[in-house]
Amino acid sequence: MDSTRLPAPPGVDDRWLVSDRLGHQMIRLMRAVERAKAGKAVGPDGVERAAYVLLARLVLEGPRRSNALAESVHSDPSTVSRQVAGLVRAGLVERRPDPDDGRATLLAATDEGLRVFQANRDRRNREIGALTAHWDEADRLRLVELLDRLTTDFENHHLSSAASSPVLAPPEAS
Repeated sequence: MDSTRLPAPPGVDDRWLVSDRLGHQMIRLMRAVERAKAGKAVGPDGVERAAYVLLARLVLEGPRRSNALAESVHSDPSTVSRQVAGLVRAGLVERRPDPDDGRATLLAATDEGLRVFQANRDRRNREIGALTAHWDEADRLRLVELLDRLTTDFENHHLSSAASSPVLAPPEAS
């Protein structure tokens, strides 16, 4: 049900109503993305979607230790370790000696990992291009700016209130 059709609680202002509409649209978007990903735990290149996030981080930000990688994606080190092992077996990530500490290793994308990343990025960009082909370029650029701003604020809020309850309700709640 569209949350804009539900009665507002007494005493709310227009900002609350706009926040309610925004929350509803965000949940719709998250559900649509989840439906699109359903049944696609493994991409066409054989990479688990969850592991692909790690590969992307290594390509975009460069080599790093496993614990730093886990921290950067807000994931458990043991989960990241399992996913990295699969990426290493697939030849997409390699372990290199850490030049700052000979006892440690860095994880780095291989040339094949970079190729897979670029192929996935191209596929994603073509899908987004097709979805928004009927939009004018000014609207596409404005959406990028607004999503960047919203995501940054969300990340900063999450960092400052990590111990509090989640900001967004689970999809079932709306």
